[in-house]
Amino acid sequence: MPHLGAAQNSVTIALDGDPPVFRVLGSSILPKLTSPNFANIFKVSVDKDGVPPMTGEYAMRNGTLVFAPAYPLEPGVSYRAIFQLAGERGSGVFTPVKPKPVPTTVVESVYPTTSELPENQLKFYVHFSASMSRGDAAKRLHLIEESGVTVKLPFLELDEELWDRDYRRLTVLFDPGRVKRGLLPNTEVGPALVPGKSYSLVIDSEWPDAAGVPLKQGFKKTFHVTAADRTPLDPKTWRLTPPNAGIAAPLLLDVNEPLDAALLLRFIDVVDAKGKLIKGRVTVEREETRWVFTPAEPWTAGAFNLEILTTLEDLAGNKIGQAFDVDNFQRVDQSLRTEIYSLPFKVH
Repeated sequence: MPHLGAAQNSVTIALDGDPPVFRVLGSSILPKLTSPNFANIFKVSVDKDGVPPMTGEYAMRNGTLVFAPAYPLEPGVSYRAIFQLAGERGSGVFTPVKPKPVPTTVVESVYPTTSELPENQLKFYVHFSASMSRGDAAKRLHLIEESGVTVKLPFLELDEELWDRDYRRLTVLFDPGRVKRGLLPNTEVGPALVPGKSYSLVIDSEWPDAAGVPLKQGFKKTFHVTAADRTPLDPKTWRLTPPNAGIAAPLLLDVNEPLDAALLLRFIDVVDAKGKLIKGRVTVEREETRWVFTPAEPWTAGAFNLEILTTLEDLAGNKIGQAFDVDNFQRVDQSLRTEIYSLPFKVH
């Protein structure tokens, strides 16, 4: 819908189009001109006294004089357009309105991707297609029971939300006090998740991205809760499938339960017999139960090792050789120690 200015002698000035242009409508004289100086008969400027006319391009289109400003018009700034030719006059003041932004950001994925989670599930990773605003997570994330009841305060509320450097991945922690046995919140309030029940993680569409524009649509992940998992990881039960030499085929590591997606991508390296790091690309598949390493160069025959940090975790925070939920707290210097579990393999 064009913006129309005041009309005099049937001449009207309009502002429309994308990008916007000024148009002189209804002139009976303009179409008859052979070599007019349009800048003398049609002037557009900021609506302030003493301001010179704007520069731009003039053109006749289907009997209509069109002025396209050389620079974009500023939303909220008023512009005065004046047309005068012989006995025809027209003028108008226009204030462009900033167009309403179109939402484009979506929730790309939520990890874990499996539809079954243990009672002592520790976290979610929410991945967005673009950078997000900060400070809205607590009011935009909801955990809802299958009955429709919203679980109160299931997640740990932090002063600083746990975003990656691009603000596209948010780590959402369940309140550990409700997860770990023996702690007061677990005893008095109970765990956020109950085995046998189904829940939905619901993300509001009103959550603004970094530009302040709401999400294109909301998101819901529905899952069923199983019994708590308090078994340490045991790499001896994992299956490693080595590739053949001479090709850049993927190395496959199949584990027997879903693992923490972010840690699975970062906590396993491939080294040769001399300890040299093999470069390549890591992905996870099959609901985070398969680790896939594709080398940058073809494999050479020989011995290799997977070097796995023992702080790699499953969905409940259990590590290699250590359960998350233990009866006795370890000393801080012991709990922070990181070791490497080596898993050898050969390429033929």
